[in-house]
Amino acid sequence: MSGTRTAPASSRTAPQPAPPAGAAGAPPAPPVREVWFAAWPIAAIFILSNAAMPLYAIWQRQLGFSSGTLTLIYAAYIAGLLGAPAVAGVASDRIGRKPVLIPALLLGIVACLGYATAPSVAALAAARFLTGLATGAAVSAGMAAVTDLAAGRRIGPLPASTAVVLGAGIGPLLAGVLSETAPAPTVTVFAVEAVLLATALGATARMPLPRTRRRAAGTGSGGSGGSGGETATDADTGGVAGASAGAWVRLPSVPRANRRHLALGLAAFAPGISATGFVLSLGPSLLTGLLGTTNRAVTGAMALTMFLAAAGVQFAWQRTAVRTTLLLSGAATVASTLALITAVHTAALAPLAAAVVLAGAGQGAGLLGGLTLLSREIPAARHAEANAALNAGGYLLAGALPVADGYLSDAIGLSAGTTAFGLTVAVLAAAGAILVATRGGDAR
Repeated sequence: MSGTRTAPASSRTAPQPAPPAGAAGAPPAPPVREVWFAAWPIAAIFILSNAAMPLYAIWQRQLGFSSGTLTLIYAAYIAGLLGAPAVAGVASDRIGRKPVLIPALLLGIVACLGYATAPSVAALAAARFLTGLATGAAVSAGMAAVTDLAAGRRIGPLPASTAVVLGAGIGPLLAGVLSETAPAPTVTVFAVEAVLLATALGATARMPLPRTRRRAAGTGSGGSGGSGGETATDADTGGVAGASAGAWVRLPSVPRANRRHLALGLAAFAPGISATGFVLSLGPSLLTGLLGTTNRAVTGAMALTMFLAAAGVQFAWQRTAVRTTLLLSGAATVASTLALITAVHTAALAPLAAAVVLAGAGQGAGLLGGLTLLSREIPAARHAEANAALNAGGYLLAGALPVADGYLSDAIGLSAGTTAFGLTVAVLAAAGAILVATRGGDAR
């Protein structure tokens, strides 16, 4: 059209795809060992999360609280665990992984001090709340950091999911052995854990997270951007360009198009983690009845066995289709709860051993399948928030069911309450497997 001019080619701007790792202008992908090192902070936090389990009997003697109060202390941990993702997931995607992960580790160290010096139930509950906050932040930012470093590799989220289950298993064993062999057990256990968290801080500081081009709102009216323009800034903390907008404090979520993927992950992971909580809560008392021992190291060894099974499943099934992994998780969880119900009613060791291994397999497969599906389907700018949503949903169920079971058991008896709880988890796991089987056609 007359009077219309076309801008010179040199002045046109168009978004260019980021060069692949190792290409000119982009740093080479970090070696695989760096991906595994990046998983250590997650493991250290999860060691802390379960380290208190064998020590409750000591605190009950020292502080004189009831089993009902113990339920409230557990609820304080769940409150922190569910509260952290409301901030940590969004913050990690916007400002980077390290600025969220480092405070989480520092909170863990403060929690160690609280455990070691707890003079009251309130102080113990506060330590559990801080542990929940640290754990919730770690699963949001830590898992996303591992996913960032593993981008394009076959291992995917395997290091992160392995760190979760191994840390959760090592914590009770470490606490059980130290509490049986070391003086001042509640002090020694958490002094050692504080050292582990300090090493995790060092690992976080040296993470070779990818440098990204983040956009910051301009403040001046001049320059090429004009008023309201944007200035690109370098970041080496793992922030994601184009991270989601909106409120900083909100329930973690995923894009509308990915809600089905989150639902499929939760369908397996939530019943799986509820089953491991079921075993952890009943296992010590069953071991006392079957083996006649109250040795805390034995209780810790049982927990480690369960989570070693979870880790073993993750390595064995890392190349299995996601849909198959989620279905196997549901089957293992159903079998675990039925085996534990059998152990309660027969006082037999074999079904208890089966329940321990199968519960670990169910959680491990559910976590690996869920994380793999989310990391593959959800945009990188929402990875941390998606991880937070998966873990918050899983722990919400895992926290609510034991509390409900405690009150139900008080009303109808331990055996009947345990049966009702176990059947509930089994039904949820079976329903989740049906959902995956019928709606998980693209989860390959």
